[in-house]
Amino acid sequence: MIPRTLSQTIRNISESFPILMLTGPRQVGKTTLLEMCSTGERAYVTLDDLDMRRLAQEDPALFLQTWPAPLTIDEVQYAPQLFSAIKMAVDKAGRNGLFWLTGSQKFELMTGLTESLAGRVAIVDLLGFSQAEQQGRALASQPFVPTPDWIRKARQVAKPMPLKALYEQIWLGAYPRLVAQGPQSRDLYYRSYVQTYLQRDVQDLLKVSDPLNFHRFLSVTAARTGQLLNYANMANELDIDNKTVKAWLSVLQASGLVYLLQPYHRNVTKRMIKSPKIYFLDTGLASYLTKWGSPEALEAGSMSGPMLETWAVSEILKSYWHNGKEAPLYFYRDTEQREIDLLIEADDMIYPVEIKKTATPSSLASRQFSAAENTGKKIGPGAVLCLTTKDVPLSDNVTAIPMAYL
Repeated sequence: MIPRTLSQTIRNISESFPILMLTGPRQVGKTTLLEMCSTGERAYVTLDDLDMRRLAQEDPALFLQTWPAPLTIDEVQYAPQLFSAIKMAVDKAGRNGLFWLTGSQKFELMTGLTESLAGRVAIVDLLGFSQAEQQGRALASQPFVPTPDWIRKARQVAKPMPLKALYEQIWLGAYPRLVAQGPQSRDLYYRSYVQTYLQRDVQDLLKVSDPLNFHRFLSVTAARTGQLLNYANMANELDIDNKTVKAWLSVLQASGLVYLLQPYHRNVTKRMIKSPKIYFLDTGLASYLTKWGSPEALEAGSMSGPMLETWAVSEILKSYWHNGKEAPLYFYRDTEQREIDLLIEADDMIYPVEIKKTATPSSLASRQFSAAENTGKKIGPGAVLCLTTKDVPLSDNVTAIPMAYL
């Protein structure tokens, strides 16, 4: 089993909270991770089992008598009726580490969790393997922020990542089973994944009457990864209304398949009404949905740059989420059309980041960083994430950082 960065965080949380909630897309390894973190005395039950689900829904108290803590409950979103019973159990027991829960429909879970288990539950997110995990440096992975200290530590443990190998990783994706099986299983894996996802999650949440059109929606969304979200444009292309696009997109968010990167604005209200950028959280799935048949075709094709940006953003997200932290990530775009791919907000500072498909970046790659002064925050060191083989200073306060460091 490949060690996961989140494992130490899970152990720490279990010592501090009675309930741990692990969310993430299907098949990213949530159950396997909790098995790795368990010392063996913890029982396990999955609500994918219809008999167990029925018992949990109809008689939560009897369910918890049948399966007493310490207990892991998989896919708990199917029985929100359990939350009140779990609350009573932890309040009575008065100790930590009692319940580990997993769920693959995050937004649906949050209402029940915040209403019933506030103050008792710690929520962490898991995605597919990070590059660091695949390279055996999971426990050395730290949240990305382009400071000299982060760069120095990354330089010590990073492994070379040639262009060909990088795009093979982007094209294959990060689902653990697929990483283990290799590229020969890719198309069959994703075809089955999409079909299963449609049958189990989308049908449950939205009662979609036209699965073929929803599949087309998935492809249209994947083709826009790394772009500003435009509901009207997507609705026109699919011949559906804006309301349906928003509802379907909310399911992709809820299931951990896409991430909406919000624009930075000093006024939080204005920030909320501006268009976010949309990113698929697994580049292999996005590449499959947009029908790139090989890593070489993807690298040479029209989505080469957007897919590289998508991969970099997802790796940066993993560096935060897999360390049990929120990701303070934004992008910048102003009325003068000045853009910065990423702004990282940390310690009351803003760190600007550009993502470029080049091995020889120039100082011009960071020419828009001065726009970050409009955030009203102090500006920290900037970075150009690119295909250089080693970190190189581009100016006094900007460094070219290899993708291999992520």
